[in-house]
Amino acid sequence: MVKKRRKNISTITVCIALFLAVISCTGQKQTSIKKVDLLTLKQDVIGKNVQFIDVRSPKEYNEGHIDDAINMNIAEVDNFIKQTQQLDKNKPVYLYCYTGGRSGKASKILAKAGFTSIYDFTGGWKAWSKDLD
Repeated sequence: MVKKRRKNISTITVCIALFLAVISCTGQKQTSIKKVDLLTLKQDVIGKNVQFIDVRSPKEYNEGHIDDAINMNIAEVDNFIKQTQQLDKNKPVYLYCYTGGRSGKASKILAKAGFTSIYDFTGGWKAWSKDLD
């Protein structure tokens, strides 16, 4: 009788734990980080009203940047996070740096902050400026 009661309590405990795990996940938005290439950037971003971020340093940005991009320096992480709070988390955000390393880091920070649709231009300024030649 005691063994049967313990088994029932264990079964109920497991069921409650599973139920709580399921309901805690359903309210969370799925974050998506997608890599985009030069062609996609030209088609989906340039000349469009999108959130487009250059995560390089202000010096790099001032030496040349992609049209319509705003500068938010990822090297100053606390300031970067503060600046991104002005963005709409439910609208797509596009990021780039020089070649893709810093924008990858920025993408992860935005995902952790609850942004739902993040696009990382893998070629970065290097690919963009090469295409201008």
